[in-house]
Amino acid sequence: MIEKVSHKAKLSEHNEQKQNLEYWLSRTPEERVEAVEYLRRRYYGDLPRLQ
Repeated sequence: MIEKVSHKAKLSEHNEQKQNLEYWLSRTPEERVEAVEYLRRRYYGDLPRLQ
C-alpha cells in the first residue's frame, strides 16, 4: 500500500538548491551518472558519444 506523504515548510525557509544538493549527495555515484545520461539522451538524442 502506498502511503500519502506531505511536508510543510515556511516559504521563507525554503531553499530549493540546498534540497537538490542534499538529494543528489544522498544518491550513489551510479545513480548520479544514470541521471546525467538520461538528461543527455533527452537533450541530444541517441547520438554516438566520444570514446
